[in-house]
Amino acid sequence: MDVVVEDVSALTKKITITLPKEGVQKQLEKAYGKLQREAKMKGFRRGKVPRTVIIRTYQGQVQAEIGEKLVQESYFDAIEKEKIDPVVHPDISDPVFNEDGTFTFVANIDIRPEFELAEYKGIEVEKVDSEISDAAIEVEIEELRRDMAPLRSVADRGVENGDVIVVDFEGFHNGKAMKEVKNDNYSVDVGSGKLSPEFEEKLVGMKQGEDATHEVDFPADYVNPVLAGKTVEFHVKIKEVKERVLSELNDDFARDVDEKFNSIADLEESVREGLQAEKDKRAEGDIADRIMLKLLERHEFEVPERLIRFEVEEMIKNTEKQLEQQGMNLESAGINRDDLAKQSRETAEKRVRGDFILKKIADIEDIKVKDEDMDRAFKRIGDQYNMPIAQVKEFFQSRDDLLPFMNEILNEKILKFLRENAKFVDAAPAKKEANKEEVADEVKEESAD
Repeated sequence: MDVVVEDVSALTKKITITLPKEGVQKQLEKAYGKLQREAKMKGFRRGKVPRTVIIRTYQGQVQAEIGEKLVQESYFDAIEKEKIDPVVHPDISDPVFNEDGTFTFVANIDIRPEFELAEYKGIEVEKVDSEISDAAIEVEIEELRRDMAPLRSVADRGVENGDVIVVDFEGFHNGKAMKEVKNDNYSVDVGSGKLSPEFEEKLVGMKQGEDATHEVDFPADYVNPVLAGKTVEFHVKIKEVKERVLSELNDDFARDVDEKFNSIADLEESVREGLQAEKDKRAEGDIADRIMLKLLERHEFEVPERLIRFEVEEMIKNTEKQLEQQGMNLESAGINRDDLAKQSRETAEKRVRGDFILKKIADIEDIKVKDEDMDRAFKRIGDQYNMPIAQVKEFFQSRDDLLPFMNEILNEKILKFLRENAKFVDAAPAKKEANKEEVADEVKEESAD
């Protein structure tokens, strides 16, 4: 086997592999011989078709099959011989059966970028406030109270915040009906902001049986891409207004929430524990994000273009899945695929670069995924979706599913190591005040809901 290596760029190598005549012709002869024994052709008895006819008839098929086999059998030997460490499957091109009997093909290979690892232990990270306030507990219990309240129809007053109403609505943009923005007998929890705060505000004061037209301006970053950045005229009819009949906040209410609670104090403690667990988990993610930002700031290096493209495609696929859950696709949501790819590129590049940084840290610190890590991850998924672990494992039988899952677990371990070795510092006074105001605003908004 003859291997010629050329540097296409700092991260891409072109290797031209030529396999000797003896091995190539042996494979071809074997394939043609099998066809000659088994082929049925008009005018010839089985097994008596001349070799020249077999070659003329099946040459394209045989060369395609044998060519693929020769590539698979020789590629890994070639990169091992040349000590090349690819980071993604190669781009194979130009397979040729040469006149001298040899076989040649080209593999373009993206390799791991070389970079010096900057200091990654002791990264300074601002402390995250993990205290659960009494106000936050009150908001959560009030939410439980609202959710458990029975509904009572009211026809003698206008809609108020906190009411649940049934409406028919249809949206129009520039005078044209929007087929994706139409619903009958739609339930709206007024004041919750789950539909659109501005839309819900305009419903306040309307009465059962009343029709109205409301214009709503949606921000460019609105969660629903069909509405984002548009001014929509809504034709609305109120079909029913229902108010919540709220229970007293006492020990009986706590027992109604769950029979394991003996008092309202038990419920408050349980809510506190739940909020604490959620806040701690969010804090972990927030700290990990801050660490990654600092690592990215300290490491500037190029990454393989094909890996960036793969990551962009994954991001687009995720967007498509989210839209599919809403009964839409990119076209119906008014999203141009090429524009989305351009918008996603910077984030994709950072993700790829971040992954190289994390993997280099893992190599130095000997961080690996062990069986017990996999078992914990399977259990976590099982608990989340109420599935037995054996059933969870069935989803990861395929190598294509298992490898990304293992990579995710490995990154979690690396980030845990970095959190444990980070240096936590107090937030600047001005930032502390801003955080306090932000928390206060959140509590006010939740209270208004």
